[in-house]
Amino acid sequence: MGGIREILEAELKSLEQIRAELGEADHGSHMSLRISNDHGRTRYYRKTGEKKYEYINRKDLGSAKELAQKKYENDLIRLLERRISQWKKILRDYSDTEIDDLYEAEREERKALIVPVREGWEEYQRKWYQEPYEGKIFLPDTPVILTEKGERVRSKSEKILADYLHRKGIPYKYEKPLKLRGAGIIYPDFTLLSSRTRKEIYWEHDGRMDDPEYAKKAVQKINLYVRNGIMPGNRLLITYETSSQTLQMDIVEKLLENILE
Repeated sequence: MGGIREILEAELKSLEQIRAELGEADHGSHMSLRISNDHGRTRYYRKTGEKKYEYINRKDLGSAKELAQKKYENDLIRLLERRISQWKKILRDYSDTEIDDLYEAEREERKALIVPVREGWEEYQRKWYQEPYEGKIFLPDTPVILTEKGERVRSKSEKILADYLHRKGIPYKYEKPLKLRGAGIIYPDFTLLSSRTRKEIYWEHDGRMDDPEYAKKAVQKINLYVRNGIMPGNRLLITYETSSQTLQMDIVEKLLENILE
C-alpha cells in the first residue's frame, strides 16, 4: 500500500524529468525584457547594458517572446532545483509509519507506561477485526464455498478475491452491513481497511453483468454509494464479470494499488 512517501517519490521523478528537459540555465546572458504600458499600448524593450534598453519593434515580437521564455525557463529551473533538493532531503529519512514506529520501537515495559498519540496499525487493525457484525443470511440452496480462512462466500470469484486479500495481508470483512441513505442496510461484498487513512473502503464485485436485471440492480447500488458520498476510485472499488469476460487478477491488483495507496 502506498502513502505520502510514494507520492513524494512520484513528484520527485516528475520534477527531475522536467528539469532534464529544460537543459542548462542561461546564466551568462545580460539580455532581459522590460514591458510597459503607454496609454493602453503594450511596449517591449530589451536590455542592452546597465540601465540601457532598446525598443523592440512590433514586427520583431519574436525576440520579445524569446526573452520572456528564457526568463520563465531560468526562473523555473531555479524553482525545480530548489524543490528537488527539498524533496530528496525529506525522502532521506521519511517513513509513512514513522510515528507508529517510534512507539513500536520501545520496550514492552516502557510501552506500558506510555499513551501513544494514536494506536499503532496492528492494534487498530486488531480492534477493527474484533468489532462484531452479522452478515447477510445464506439461503438453504446456496452452494457452500469456503475461503482459505474458512469463511463462506457466495461465488468462486469471491473466494478468489478473498484468498488474494488474505495472502496479501489486506484487512477485510466479508458482507459487513453498511447503512446508506435511501437504501437502509446493504452488504458490500468486501469492506477493506486502509492502513494509510484508516478508513473503510467498500468493494462491489458484480459477477453477472450480462444478465440485464442483475446489471440494472448493480448500477442502482453504485448510484446509491455515490449519492451517499462514497465515490468510485476513492472509497469504492468496483469489479465486473460477464460469462465471456471473467475475473482478471492483473486488473484487480492495479485497482487495489490505486485505491489503497
